[in-house]
Amino acid sequence: MTEFRKFSIFNIQYSFPGFLALFIYLSLITTAENSAAQNWRTVRWVNDGDTIVLNSGQRVRYIGINAPEIDHEDQKAQPYGYKARFFHKNLVMSQKIRLEFDDERNDQYGRMLAYIFLQDGSFLNARLLRAGLAFYLYRAPNVRYDKILLKSQLDAMESKNGLWRNWKEKNATLIIGNLSSRRFHNPSCSYAKKIKSKNKIVFSSKWDAFRAGYAPSKKCILEFWSYEAEE
Repeated sequence: MTEFRKFSIFNIQYSFPGFLALFIYLSLITTAENSAAQNWRTVRWVNDGDTIVLNSGQRVRYIGINAPEIDHEDQKAQPYGYKARFFHKNLVMSQKIRLEFDDERNDQYGRMLAYIFLQDGSFLNARLLRAGLAFYLYRAPNVRYDKILLKSQLDAMESKNGLWRNWKEKNATLIIGNLSSRRFHNPSCSYAKKIKSKNKIVFSSKWDAFRAGYAPSKKCILEFWSYEAEE
């Protein structure tokens, strides 16, 4: 038989089952509030257009985008590399951000993989794409926002923002795409020749490949851009 003892809290009478339910409810609220508070992080540094460092020292790589590179020891900056970092820095430096994760939590370099949101709800992965300061990068199994991200790139291409502003392919050649990886290659690339026929798709230009949601393979396309850069 259920025991109904009476507890007086703030002059309100509760049976034992009612008190227990109230206790669980309040505990859940407290846990949710603490969890929400812990989800907001502060940005300490901006590496480039798609990577940040949190106050904890953890590096975070944006999912679904790839920004032009800045200068490295063995590589010179790509067009719009520093503009992408400047734009990115103005958005997030010293700001509180919320990280949302997908299936993979970290990449092979130990960086955290995340979708980034500001306190006003802005989805930064998509904002960088809409500004034309990054291109869409398919990476299974992290595909939760793929439709939004590709649409953001298409909007930028249509508006000729950033990378897409002065795009020219005077001598456009056929581009070989891989349906599985969503990467595109030069026809002469050894990796292109290894693509099975069922996974092969041919584009008439890099522009068409980008519009279809494909990204350049680093194995054979070191310069993905096809324009006279005007920064």
